[in-house]
Amino acid sequence: MPFTNINYLQSGNARQQQAFRILTRHRVLEKLEAFDPILTGTIPIEIDIATSDLDIICYCPDLQAFRASVEAGFRDAPGFSMREKTTNGQACVVANFELDGFPIELFGQNVPTRQQNAYRHMVVEHRILQERGAAFRQQVIALKQQGVKTEPAFAQLLGLEGDPYAALLQME
Repeated sequence: MPFTNINYLQSGNARQQQAFRILTRHRVLEKLEAFDPILTGTIPIEIDIATSDLDIICYCPDLQAFRASVEAGFRDAPGFSMREKTTNGQACVVANFELDGFPIELFGQNVPTRQQNAYRHMVVEHRILQERGAAFRQQVIALKQQGVKTEPAFAQLLGLEGDPYAALLQME
């Protein structure tokens, strides 16, 4: 699945089509083009629940340039906030806001997008969903509806031990 281009969303389920319309109407990926943005998370692989957001990861060697670009492009969006944090030993910038009532999260760090854990997890999860079928997908969704995060849900259903995030990456 070529997750690097969101055109697949156009022929997806209703929520994927809605995501496509929002992202294109507001030119979200165009505004982030300099940062190699990729939509990740649960919506691309159809395991989202009602509270799921659109997660967009970005490659930003210069966090200040990323901050400035995100502010310029999205500061007027409802609920806009931005913060810096450290993830896996890497400084990153996270911005949250809403577009057409849909929650959006932008995540930028100095790691190429295809090497970021969010993308790597999604690719592994997609492969597992393809292998395990509809019943497994429904089990993941059911756990998510109970409040279990995505990677721990997969780990629980697959019987993986230890840190679920690391365990999934071992399945690459």
